[in-house]
Amino acid sequence: MATILAIETSCDETAVAIVKNRQVLSSIVSSQIELHRTYGGVVPELASRQHLEIINPCIAQAMSEARLDWQDIDAIASTCTPGLVGALLVGVAAAKTLSMIHNKPFLGVHHLEGHIYASYLAQPELEPPFLCLLVSGGHTSSIHVKDYGEYKLLGSSRDDAAGEAFDKVARLLDLGYPGGPIIDRLAKKGNPKAFKLPEGRISLPEGGYHPYDFSFSGLKTAVLRLVEKLKAEGEVPVADIAASFQHTVAQVLTKRSVQCALDHNLDTITIGGGVAANSGLRKYLTEAAAKHQLKVYFPPLKFCTDNAAMIGCAAAEHFNLGHRSRLNLNVQSRMAISKVMELYEV
Repeated sequence: MATILAIETSCDETAVAIVKNRQVLSSIVSSQIELHRTYGGVVPELASRQHLEIINPCIAQAMSEARLDWQDIDAIASTCTPGLVGALLVGVAAAKTLSMIHNKPFLGVHHLEGHIYASYLAQPELEPPFLCLLVSGGHTSSIHVKDYGEYKLLGSSRDDAAGEAFDKVARLLDLGYPGGPIIDRLAKKGNPKAFKLPEGRISLPEGGYHPYDFSFSGLKTAVLRLVEKLKAEGEVPVADIAASFQHTVAQVLTKRSVQCALDHNLDTITIGGGVAANSGLRKYLTEAAAKHQLKVYFPPLKFCTDNAAMIGCAAAEHFNLGHRSRLNLNVQSRMAISKVMELYEV
């Protein structure tokens, strides 16, 4: 059983965790939300500087809470792709340094694979194959988890990610940042069927629509036009708009995910990413999965947003399979999930 110290600095959370296979011994997350709130989104340079300031205290706290010494750690892991390059460099540099100082193997981890492994933390008995719907501020993807380290992208957003659409709509409604939690709270007070909004479909050249891909840019524009029209008429029912928007996004994600699972003979759907915390998505997907005798697993709320526990869980699996990363492994702003094994020497 591998004990991994893992670091996650791909965006605006500085996170360090110690994980023993699928058991979390400690998990520290330092959020930068207040730092970026003024700007309505993440400022990469500010994110990198904040990671530099807080990474060492986070490592010390994770070790203290786990009550372990360095001889108890089997390997050091860090997110190395995808993400903000400057932010990734902070975590990877820290992990490589610890690896050399303490003579421990180093493992670079794909951020999206980490989100897939968040479900393993909640369901330790989970095994491939299954479908993972990954929905966050930067990604909306339907991923066929064929085996450990073997992934196939079946569907994705062609424009805005779901979480990005939540942020943009929140900005249109002057609700603040980040938009997802605010819209979720407001939606509970509104009528989800007050306004009919477009679901966004991707046309195929030969006619018809791509069954698994997503598009949220048109939905965002439809909300903009609706808000402009209602302002001109004198009143903007913010709660109803939030509820209608959330209802539309949750229904789209649910319908296409369930259809994708059924078409590929998969009986399990897992959810990863920040939008996995959304109450509307949890409700609709749970109900739809039950109708089709599908199992659906949502991670605990604390493991939906970026965290190092999920990175450590993924790294532990790779470590147990004999995978190691070279110390000259570079960070990358983008990398397809299907290429995850390129991070390791087998």
